[in-house]
Amino acid sequence: MTVSVSLAPTQESPEPPPPPSDSGLVRAAGLVVAVVATVVTAIVELYLTPLRIAGVPIGASVLFAVVANWALAWFVLHTTRRRWSVGLPWVLWTVIMLFAAGARTEEGDYLLSGSDWIALVMILVGSLSFAVFAYRMILGRTQL
Repeated sequence: MTVSVSLAPTQESPEPPPPPSDSGLVRAAGLVVAVVATVVTAIVELYLTPLRIAGVPIGASVLFAVVANWALAWFVLHTTRRRWSVGLPWVLWTVIMLFAAGARTEEGDYLLSGSDWIALVMILVGSLSFAVFAYRMILGRTQL
């Protein structure tokens, strides 16, 4: 009994190109875009807080805070390729919300009042969305 073996060369798949965010310029630009986007989304969330339909508060800012903050954390992680960078929009967003909760307008009103449940829930879940993203990142469930 004879066995014939052919020694045909196997084709190896070429290595994928490195991600474009390996340059320092892309990382810096990603951080700048994330900071600007954090300020913009925080202001949009502040404007969405008192939104009502037929006198009933709808809580659009709560949903927007979860989605926008998760997207901000994902964006800054994937553009900078640095885990610490997730903390920058998180801290900036939290400072803006705390400032809005303590600042008064010219008429004497607070931007976010302590009796407005939508504002309080928005601050809670907005910060929790960053926290959950960071926790998943630490556990290794969010890949770079």
